[in-house]
Amino acid sequence: MKKAKTSRLSSKKEALPPKFIFVVGGVMSGVGKGVSTASIGQILQARGYKVSAIKMDPYINVDAGTMNPIEHGEVFVTEDGDETDQDLGNYERFLNKNIYRENYMTTGRIYQTVINRERNLEYKGKCVQVVPHIPMEIRRRIDAALEKSGAEIMIIEIGGTVGEYENLLFLEAARVMKLYNPKDVLFVMVSYLPVPKKIGEMKTKPTQHAVRSLNSAGIQPDFLIARSEQPIDNERKEKLAIHCNVAIADVIAAPDADSIYDIPLNFEKENLGSRILEKLNLPVRNREPKNEAWKKFVNASKSGKRSVDIGIVGKYFATGNFNLTDSYISVIESVKHAAAANHCKVNLHWLSAEEVEKKGVSVLKGMDGLIIPQGWGGRGAEGKIAAIKYCREKKIPYFGLCYGMQMAVIEFARNVAGLKDANSAEVNPKTSNPVIHIMPGQEKLIAEKGYGGTIRLGGWPCRLREGTRLSSAYAKYTKDKIVSERHRHRYEFNNDYRTRFEKLGLIVAGTSPDGQIVEAIELKNHPFFVGVQFHPEYISRPLSPHPLFVAFVGACLKEK
Repeated sequence: MKKAKTSRLSSKKEALPPKFIFVVGGVMSGVGKGVSTASIGQILQARGYKVSAIKMDPYINVDAGTMNPIEHGEVFVTEDGDETDQDLGNYERFLNKNIYRENYMTTGRIYQTVINRERNLEYKGKCVQVVPHIPMEIRRRIDAALEKSGAEIMIIEIGGTVGEYENLLFLEAARVMKLYNPKDVLFVMVSYLPVPKKIGEMKTKPTQHAVRSLNSAGIQPDFLIARSEQPIDNERKEKLAIHCNVAIADVIAAPDADSIYDIPLNFEKENLGSRILEKLNLPVRNREPKNEAWKKFVNASKSGKRSVDIGIVGKYFATGNFNLTDSYISVIESVKHAAAANHCKVNLHWLSAEEVEKKGVSVLKGMDGLIIPQGWGGRGAEGKIAAIKYCREKKIPYFGLCYGMQMAVIEFARNVAGLKDANSAEVNPKTSNPVIHIMPGQEKLIAEKGYGGTIRLGGWPCRLREGTRLSSAYAKYTKDKIVSERHRHRYEFNNDYRTRFEKLGLIVAGTSPDGQIVEAIELKNHPFFVGVQFHPEYISRPLSPHPLFVAFVGACLKEK
């Protein structure tokens, strides 16, 4: 009698050895390695697995906090106060869960730890070398992130592209992990296939060279994600399979998508989830992926019949002859989440604060609402203040985020309270009316040049004032009167002016639980005029949009 075959379909979550998927880039940066990492996590999560993600950055910087946002993109702040790469924001949005500091590492952070351990004699007199001690520290950090997250599958994105010497030590750590646990480690390369206009043919040669560079590090990719303007055809798949030593079924088409939230669904069409489970010898927990909520969101984001025009007044998107939006990526995605919740579409407009200074508020015409996001320093400040005055007087919905709240306070102080020289001590240290001043303890840090990781960071409680627009917005999502929001600032509202401004109509809508730190302000008799010292964009997600963004977009739609 033949023994019945055991089905791979399992309703129970068996105790399995942890699995690791490394995602590397080929040919060029900026083609969606981070979103691919997040999308792989989403499709595996939909199949019943507990997933988390790690970002390895090859920079010597200890964290992303001191990097220029135009060059590096947004600094994303975790709940526990780590200043990280923007890709961690994608991980949180796609996985709908918090990612913590253990899941972010840089070359600088790795070396700093190894050097400190050597100084503390923790290597017991050994000669401390780049290999093996740096890869060993990388592996220790992977294990720490795995333990904290409790993930069954850890997806690890290695920054940069193969062939660069900066990320070789991360690749070496990954190679050794594959050597000792060959059945538990996979490699995915996200590569770009160009179609030169004058040739008109999709070229695979750059990806072939990228795979060979990865081979030279001792690693063979298990999957190729073929990024391109248009879907890759079978002929190109076959060519990549032969020259890159992968199965045709493991060459995954990843053409340009209308929305990043389409990507997990596109990967499922290519059967990527099933192929990963098969290669990792993991049981099928869900015969059909449980992603109904995700599909509902994607459909809602495309089906809105009405639209709103929202301007983002900033200064971190111009680089040479090009405008880049990565500096404000969390704000952009939060607006998209809110638009889907309001069953509408949103047209975002990039408005330079310096352009407002030069040409005046005429450049703001046609906007249904304005957002002023995070920022530092004085460049463009007067343009932002002018834009806020325009919104206040013309009754146009306004939402100020961190620096945007501070500029709103300055505008109110100048044009309502009559303090014509009011300013932030950051912008003008000599102002006689510093309505925004430095937080206690920060002056000493600046004097000692203690800039990195020393500002107010991470999740902090905010007490909502009853009867305000702020509390009304949150009430639809939570009954709590104290909410947790993430912060990243060194300056704050100066309480010396609080009573005076409140008498003139400025509402302090949110504070720290002890009432000492002003967390949010708003105005009466206005469709929507709210400024918050925190960053609600950090915790907005497709399946749980942030209530303040939902309320703002709703006001823009109503007042259109």
